[in-house]
Order: sequence, then C-alpha cells, then structure tokens
Amino acid sequence: MKILVRNLARTTTEHDIRKLFSEHGSVAQCTLVLDKETGLSKGFAFVEMPDVSEAKSAIAALNLASVAKSKIRVKEAQ
Repeated sequence: MKILVRNLARTTTEHDIRKLFSEHGSVAQCTLVLDKETGLSKGFAFVEMPDVSEAKSAIAALNLASVAKSKIRVKEAQ
C-alpha cells in the first residue's frame, strides 16, 4: 500500500521517515520529495508498505503524530 505523509518538518530526512514507519512493519520504499532547485524537502513523502494490515496500522498510529515538532498527516495515497 502506498502512503502519503504530509506536513513534515523540512529537517526530516528519508531515513527518519523509514525508521518511523519500520516500527509498524516492513517498508519496501520511502521517497522524500525534494525541491529540484534547492534540494531541500518539500515537506511530504511517500512510503510503500507491502503488507496492507501493517500499512493501515501505521496510518492509524502515525496520523496527527508529532514528529520533529510538526503534526504530520498520514493517509493512503490516491
């Protein structure tokens, strides 16, 4: 299942996101979206979790969680 993670602090790294989601199951892929000109985070990412039940558990646990002083939003990607 592909998951959209929004409202990330600009300092949050791809490694941080992978580590956060790995606590809820296996992560196949993690992609932090970067600005092409500056190379800095745009504040959102996509996480791919192969097990749907683990993905739903991660969404429920992490939506509106506080990460690096930002309240992140987590939902299934459309």
